[in-house]
Amino acid sequence: MRNTACLLVSCPDRKGLVAAIADFLYGHNANILHADQHQDKVFGLFLMRVEWGLDGFELDLDKFDEAFAPIAEQFKMTWRLAMSSVKPRLAIFVSKFDHCLADLLYRHHAGELFCDIPLIVSNHPDNLWLAEAYKIPFIRIAVTKDNKAEVERQQLVLLEEHKIDFIVLARYMQVLSPEFIHRWESRVINIHHSFLPAFHGAKPYQRAFERGVKLIGATSHYVTEALDDGPIIEQDVIRISHRDDQESLIRKGADLEKVVLSRAVKWHIDNRILVYGNKTVVFD
Repeated sequence: MRNTACLLVSCPDRKGLVAAIADFLYGHNANILHADQHQDKVFGLFLMRVEWGLDGFELDLDKFDEAFAPIAEQFKMTWRLAMSSVKPRLAIFVSKFDHCLADLLYRHHAGELFCDIPLIVSNHPDNLWLAEAYKIPFIRIAVTKDNKAEVERQQLVLLEEHKIDFIVLARYMQVLSPEFIHRWESRVINIHHSFLPAFHGAKPYQRAFERGVKLIGATSHYVTEALDDGPIIEQDVIRISHRDDQESLIRKGADLEKVVLSRAVKWHIDNRILVYGNKTVVFD
């Protein structure tokens, strides 16, 4: 585990931004390990991720906000600071399908995902065995068309009690309310079993099969009020042919879903994503 800090910045693009940030860090004896930036000409935005080692860094991180404030104000920055030593707390929401949940739990157990998973929430009992295998609390809250508001109230209480930092919908087949999404803006990651924006909504594999596509895909994105239309984090595709039936599409798609979701979750944990508008920048 590295002892580093990471600064993520977005602001109007102008001269002197990189120099100002680098000079500030150098002035406090920072050893910059990684720095990446992006200019969006359409939005006129500058976005940057810079990571440095904390060994020898002479500024108390508790005083970082105060020390960095003059630069942030000068350049009208939106920014946040994250430490690599801090494990974010992840809650996984899941319904009946187990492949994405199983993959996330295995990768976490293997040390690929540097986070804590104190809670799995489901509207079905099917994946209780999997949660028990990894010794993670499993809370089942049945959902009907008449109790969705009460279910979300219970979920929000659980998230607060477990001090959750972000949520992953690992094939959770329920639509979250605008109020829930607003409260967890840019902190809910979904996997959609299609290459968005094509075949959004329900049963995309069936619709892809009926359309006779030659590629199928999976898309991981942050959840917004518009269904399957949030900022895209990662996508991937696989080629298919006329020989593939609908069941074959579903099997191949499930493999894609696992990989695409795990990448997105890891990048979120590693503080590599900046959201702006309805887009993301994923820094290397």
